Amino acid sequence: MSLINVNNLTFGYEGSINNVFENVSFNLDTDWKLGLIGRNGKGKTTFLKLLLGKYEYKGTISKNVEFDYFPFAIENKEKMAIEVVNEIAPNVEDWEIIKELNLLNTNAEILYRNFNILSGGEQVKILLISLFLKGNNFLLIDEPTNHLDTETKENLVEYLNKKKGFILVSHDRNFLDKVVDHIISINNTNIEIQKGNFTSWQENKEAQDNFEKTQNEKLIKDINRLETASKNTAKWSDKIEKSKYNNKSSEFVDRGYIGHQSAKMMKKSKVIEKRIEKSIEQKSNLLHNVDRADSLKITPLETRKSPLIVADNLQIKYEDKAIFSKVSFEIENEDRIAITGKNGVGKSSLLKLIMENEIKYEGNLKKVSDIKISYVSQSTENLKGTLKEFAKNNKVDESIFKAMLSKMGFSNLEFESDISKMSEGQKKKVLIAKSISEPANLYIWDEPLNYIDILTRIQIEEAIIKYKPTIIFVEHDETFIKNVATKVISLKKIF
Repeated sequence: MSLINVNNLTFGYEGSINNVFENVSFNLDTDWKLGLIGRNGKGKTTFLKLLLGKYEYKGTISKNVEFDYFPFAIENKEKMAIEVVNEIAPNVEDWEIIKELNLLNTNAEILYRNFNILSGGEQVKILLISLFLKGNNFLLIDEPTNHLDTETKENLVEYLNKKKGFILVSHDRNFLDKVVDHIISINNTNIEIQKGNFTSWQENKEAQDNFEKTQNEKLIKDINRLETASKNTAKWSDKIEKSKYNNKSSEFVDRGYIGHQSAKMMKKSKVIEKRIEKSIEQKSNLLHNVDRADSLKITPLETRKSPLIVADNLQIKYEDKAIFSKVSFEIENEDRIAITGKNGVGKSSLLKLIMENEIKYEGNLKKVSDIKISYVSQSTENLKGTLKEFAKNNKVDESIFKAMLSKMGFSNLEFESDISKMSEGQKKKVLIAKSISEPANLYIWDEPLNYIDILTRIQIEEAIIKYKPTIIFVEHDETFIKNVATKVISLKKIF
């Protein structure tokens, strides 16, 4: 057994007002399979890079293990994929590489294509087989499931279940439940470690949050009642004290007795004030780690036209070859349709075809005229400028757009940042906030949840279920699909 000891860790980025971590201390056992969770911007990736010694910090981090960080940094992405694998895992044979790729049910021909022209899912697979082949260091795994199809995620589950210990950053609830035995939660005010998987952590978190909310409401009522009692008691004490000199009903006034009664009432008032102070102190220790989860709002446009889209024996073609078996489907009002299938099967291409991009296909595709579409792209690489400029350029109401971002956890400081310098999770939130801020007949979302934290995923799920937009989407989060989709279109690859 080895330990990673973190003692009084303090770290903040240069120019930032607030520290990411402030005097945090905890110990990790390297035999644990740790899921690292927290809202976007809480410092998950930062913590991994601190372990790697990438940044200067105050406090101490001691460990007696060597780390490997995933995803690996690729300096020259124009190299062939097999060369990328050989750089990361230099002592392996080509047959070993092909064997690992076959275990991921992926054609070995991708090894002989340039890394930069592979799809997002194919790139992740190349990096995964490099991870599998590299060695036995303690793994720091940062969001490995982005772009991965369900089958490849299951292969990754099998691999990680064989590993002794690791730290895994993931927002995929189902994936976390299958591979971790401890949760590290970066909260608003502390870092907490619990034994169990994501579901057990969530149940404990909800129970703690509900307890604190109940206690908070009880203390508010107690404070209001005690404050009223204190004012009344002080008022009576003052009234009794004045009666020593203003009593005209009798020549004789026992001022000593009245003074005693006044002092007694004043003492009672002081006791109540101390109880108020104690209740306020108790109240001040509550709700710090209860995340705001305000409801998001979607404003779909109504239309009497239905179905909006009709596909009949549709196939998309690459280089005159069909890439998936024929599909037929209809998109009717309030349908929530998930498109599933292996990486490279053409899911994103199908969405782009509906968007009227120039995509080769066979079969029939009909779309009703004059429907407004709101699109969330898989890519965030072209995002830049301020949020104000982005809202103006995309013709969305700035106040509504920023309100949605605020509900998804954006801070005031982030509202002033250039989008190009934001994290991938924050960039995806920008795209989603833009989409739900614009009225549309049809919402088309291409892997919208990549890098998005779990709390925001739940907010998006709840909004979709509540406002019932007509939506067709590609997503690999099985929990999200299960909770949201009313129909599933499964694309079958033609080999």
